[in-house]
Amino acid sequence: MHKPTTLEVVGLNTAYGESKVLFDVNLKLHANEIVSCVGRNGSGKTTLLKSISGFLHPTSGEVKTPDHQLIGMRPYQIAKHGVKYVPQDKKVFSDLTVRENLELGSYASGDYNWDPVFDYFPKLKILIDRKAGFLSGGERQMLMIGRAILGAPKVLLIDEPTEGLAPSIVSHLRHVFKDLSQRASLIIVEQNLPLVCAISNRVYAIREGQVVAELKTPDEINPSNCEQYL
Repeated sequence: MHKPTTLEVVGLNTAYGESKVLFDVNLKLHANEIVSCVGRNGSGKTTLLKSISGFLHPTSGEVKTPDHQLIGMRPYQIAKHGVKYVPQDKKVFSDLTVRENLELGSYASGDYNWDPVFDYFPKLKILIDRKAGFLSGGERQMLMIGRAILGAPKVLLIDEPTEGLAPSIVSHLRHVFKDLSQRASLIIVEQNLPLVCAISNRVYAIREGQVVAELKTPDEINPSNCEQYL
């Protein structure tokens, strides 16, 4: 039995000025599914996430949830409809504490229950009064994901979450993503192929702005097979 679709991208085209980056991209995400996007740097993966989340304006195509057409909405409106974006840059509000960063997330989402955040990332509770500018890269990533799950989003778009992180944190995030998929659907852009293959239900390979393969079975989703698209 097929799970319901939580997000669908149809014929998506995006350009930076005269430079076209995405070409007729089609993608589906089902309930409680982890989908990964792999490809070389510059292949359009981040552009895809930014186009879905409203930070870029596609030139044509559709991005839709079961209830809404997202094209034309502002990023905060898309987030309110349950689609949250965690960017690659690990930017937090550096002059604010962890507590204040979470308070901003709560204010935006109306969700002031931080227990799920601390369940996934107990270290954030210990660091609650530390300024975010003094956090390590891994701790910032925890804070960004923790902030994003406030409001119980239906879809999480996570860009290069393990880049530059210690293996122990990568291992922890692997379990977090699997647990998060019990309550949301995830699209993850990631270069760590062992992680991709360990957590993904499906994998889209993107090359020069086009989806060139969709890997669906455990036999297909293995590091050596994915590597040909990097």
